[in-house]
This record gives sequence, structure tokens and C-alpha cells, in this order.
Amino acid sequence: MTYLLILLALIACMGALDARYRLFVFARPLPAALALAGGTAVFLLWDVIAIDLGIFLHRESGLMTGVMLADQLPLEEAFFLFFLCYNTMVLFTGAMALGTRRSAATRPSATVPAPEERS
Repeated sequence: MTYLLILLALIACMGALDARYRLFVFARPLPAALALAGGTAVFLLWDVIAIDLGIFLHRESGLMTGVMLADQLPLEEAFFLFFLCYNTMVLFTGAMALGTRRSAATRPSATVPAPEERS
């Protein structure tokens, strides 16, 4: 249960950053929700394939709930993959916003015409 609570706290922190700066979900909710759902689904499919191939195996831990979504696929994995997608998008959109602000700050402001150009 501890791992799930940590993941939920981290998701809440990402949500707070997102809300404060309107980076992803709070900027465009529907496209963001679709991107998060799609990204999480792709990673879950990847996990299912890896589990089927015997690459990923679940080991019991006292830190986890014990709830399984499928054979070898714990509940916490879905929350982790959601957090991974959300974190990536908040970092990406935050970097884009920072780059936009920096480029706007370094652009010269309105130029004053030279004296000979003034009439």
C-alpha cells in the first residue's frame, strides 16, 4: 500500500505544478486526457507483452497492495505508468514554456529609428 500512496502523492504534486503553471491538463484538458490515456494504454500493452514473453515478473512485496490487474501485473504498475506519462508531459510542456519565455526575454524590444530616419 505504501508504494501506491507514494505514487498518488507524486501524481498530486505533478497536478499541483500543472495547475499552477497551466502546462498540460490544465491548459487543454481533453487533448491532455486523451494523451495520458493513450500513453498509459501503450505502456500497459508493452507490459502485457513483456509479461507474456517472461521478461517482466511480479515479486511479492509488503509495500504493495497485492491487487493484480492481470497475471503478473499489479495495480501499482498502472498508476506508475500514468505517473510516467504525466511527468513526461509536464516536464516537456514546462521546458517549452520556459524556452518561449527565455526567447521572448532576449528578443530586442521595439527599435527606435535612427535620427536620420525620423521626420
